[in-house]
Amino acid sequence: MAEQHKEESGVTVLDKISDKLHGRGGGSSSSSDSDDERSSATAAVKAKIYRIFGREKPVHSVLGGGKPADLFLWRNKRISGGVLAGATAFWLLFEVMDYHLLTLLCHCLILTLAILFLWSNATTFINKSPPNIPEVKIPDDLAVNFARSLRYEINRGFATLREIGQGHDLKKFLIVIAGLWILSVLGSCCNFLTLSYIVFMVLYTVPVLYEKHEDKVDAFGEKAMVELKKYYAIFDEKCLSKIPKGPLKDKKQH
Repeated sequence: MAEQHKEESGVTVLDKISDKLHGRGGGSSSSSDSDDERSSATAAVKAKIYRIFGREKPVHSVLGGGKPADLFLWRNKRISGGVLAGATAFWLLFEVMDYHLLTLLCHCLILTLAILFLWSNATTFINKSPPNIPEVKIPDDLAVNFARSLRYEINRGFATLREIGQGHDLKKFLIVIAGLWILSVLGSCCNFLTLSYIVFMVLYTVPVLYEKHEDKVDAFGEKAMVELKKYYAIFDEKCLSKIPKGPLKDKKQH
């Protein structure tokens, strides 16, 4: 009897241990399932959030990443502040004080060459080593890559203008016409240097402000896009749809 009781107690203990192990395993699997469901739910919610211009990447990646994006997003405040102060001083020097670029370059070169020339000749009397002037050269790879990127952007602009001129995309045509009209208005109000400084200030302030308040800006942008689509549909129905189209499609079919 004692042996049977020991065997039964041993069996019950093993059963309890196995039940606990299975219970824990089930709990871990259920928790992992719940974690997967939560992650999928958050991913679905993020996918449903409206982003301006349909972007799917963060602002840092949209700006190209690396040091230029860090500069525009003020990752290093000292460097970004120094660049902003330099651009502001440049604008004040040429726009407010009416200084000329060629005059500034000539004066800077005169001052630099005079200091180096006097320093190099003074070292013979002071018995000190002459200044070590580094040899500056533009690398071939840098010049070639810059020329290629510039050529690519110019060709893409010409292709876009050609596509608009052929009348394939009415929406793009209206956007380009509106943009050129805004630029012409701004050009009549200020000169090229002031316009360049305004563009620089916009690039230097808007991305960092948008990164801080992107949820609010995206919500406002979604409402604005809904309203614009409504007005565009009305304009398309009343005006654009009544414009007669040429027989391009018929010629292509034949």
